Amino acid sequence: MLAFLLRRALGLVFVLFGVLTLTFIVGHLAPGDPVLTIMGQRHDPALYHRLRHVYGLDQPLWQQYLAYIGGVLHGNFGISYHYTDTPVSTLLLRDTPATLQLGIPALLLGPLLGVPLGILAATRQGKPAYTVSTGLALLLYSIPTFVLAPLLLAIDISLYNSGYPSLPVAGWGTLSEAVLPILVLAAPNVAYLARLTRTSLLGVLHEDYIRTARAKGLKGRIIIGRHALRLALLPVVTFLGPSLALIITGTFVVENIFNIPGIGFAVVNSIFTRDYPLMQALAIVLAASVVIMNTLTDVIYSMLDPRIELAA
Repeated sequence: MLAFLLRRALGLVFVLFGVLTLTFIVGHLAPGDPVLTIMGQRHDPALYHRLRHVYGLDQPLWQQYLAYIGGVLHGNFGISYHYTDTPVSTLLLRDTPATLQLGIPALLLGPLLGVPLGILAATRQGKPAYTVSTGLALLLYSIPTFVLAPLLLAIDISLYNSGYPSLPVAGWGTLSEAVLPILVLAAPNVAYLARLTRTSLLGVLHEDYIRTARAKGLKGRIIIGRHALRLALLPVVTFLGPSLALIITGTFVVENIFNIPGIGFAVVNSIFTRDYPLMQALAIVLAASVVIMNTLTDVIYSMLDPRIELAA
C-alpha cells in the first residue's frame, strides 16, 4: 500500500508539471493581450508598458515560464491580472468553498440515487418499475447539463408565476438556493451509475455461485446484498474517479448559469479576461483533485475485491 501511494504521489508531480506547462503555453500563445483586456482599447501607452513590465509580460516567454515555475515551487501562484493586486491563492480560498458545497453533494448523490435505481432495474425486469427506472436513467443521461439547467429554471419560474411553491433561481448561501444546481450537476452521474449498476448486476446474477445460493434457499435480498452487490459494485467504484472529472466540468456550466461564485465560474471568467495566473492555478487544483480521486478509487477497489493487489 505504501509503495503504491508513493508511486501515485510521484505520478501526481509529473501530472501537475505537465498541466502547468500545457496551460502556460496555451494561455500565452493564444491571441489577445491581458493588459489591453484590463485597460480597454483607449489607454495610456506609458501605463500600458508599465503594467506589462510589472506583470513580467515584456520578458521572453521562457523567462516568464521559469519565473512562474519558481513561484509555484515556493507556493506563490502570482498576482491576478483581473483582480488587481490580489494574490491568486486568496482567490482560490475564496472560490473553493462554494464549489465544494456544490460538487460534494452532487458527487454523493450519484451512488446514493444511481445504485438503488440500477438495482431496481436489474431485479424488476419486465415490470413497471423496470420501465420507469430505465426510462428515467436514459432521459437524465441524454439531456446535457446546459439544456437541463435552463429547462428546470423555466419550470421553476412557471411554478412561481402560477403561485405554486418554487425554489430560488439564483444566488448562493442557503439550502433552497443549492437544490436546483446540485440536482442539475448530479443528474448525469445518477443516470450513468444507474445504467452501470443495472448492467453489472445482471451479469453477476447469472454467475454459478448465485445459482448455488438460490438453490440453498437464500432469500433474494440476501443474495443481492451479501453476494451479488459487492462484485457488481466494482465497475461502479471504478467510475467514481472519472465521475469527479464530470462533476468538475459540469460546474463550469452550472455555476455560470446559476451565478454561483465558485471555481467553475472563476475558470470561465479567467479565460475571458486572460487572467493567466488564475487560469493556471485553477488548472493545477482541478488536475490534482482528479488524480487524488483516482488514487482513492483504486484503494476502495482493492478493499472490495481482495484478489486485486495495489502493489501489482
